[in-house]
Amino acid sequence: MTEPATMQKQELTGWKKIAVDFGPLIVFFVAYNRFDMFVATAAFMAAIAVAVAASYVLTRHVPPMLWFTAALVGFFGALTLWLKDETFIKMKPTAVYLIFAAILGFGLITGRNYLKTLFDKAFAGLSDAGWNKLTLRWALFFVAMAIANEIAWRGFSTDIWVHFKTWGDTLLTFIFALAQIPMMQKHGLVLDDKKAPPADG
Repeated sequence: MTEPATMQKQELTGWKKIAVDFGPLIVFFVAYNRFDMFVATAAFMAAIAVAVAASYVLTRHVPPMLWFTAALVGFFGALTLWLKDETFIKMKPTAVYLIFAAILGFGLITGRNYLKTLFDKAFAGLSDAGWNKLTLRWALFFVAMAIANEIAWRGFSTDIWVHFKTWGDTLLTFIFALAQIPMMQKHGLVLDDKKAPPADG
């Protein structure tokens, strides 16, 4: 018997996904520009909690990456507010990127491709070799982004770091993701999911 549509696992799409994925970051940016880093941190923590709740209400589940991000925002945000030291919230992206890189690297070493587990349906036709190359590239990219975040907050003003965190790493991630498409196509990625028309006769 088929599961009722209301019981099937759903995924956020369109503006709802954009709001959940990027809304907390925009809240952080706006709060920082209007107030200070500590108000921005508190607003960020509240916004990520709202994003988790919204994801659950709309889809009846919360993606693992959102849970993970929320946990780290809560941890580093709490340290920032408790100790009145903005260093902790600035270090949060570094921790996120290094943990992502470690998870992907560990998966490759042990023969478990976690990236494929998460996104297999999104990249139809991609071969195992393609998945391994993609995973290695993302692991290295996350290491590079961790280094970039350290340079940004240690070597530049807080204003510059906030702009980098809000816009810079988002843009770099988008560009990097697009740059992987040619390699993925060489390894079987099907971008057009339309089925070929049936043969005549």
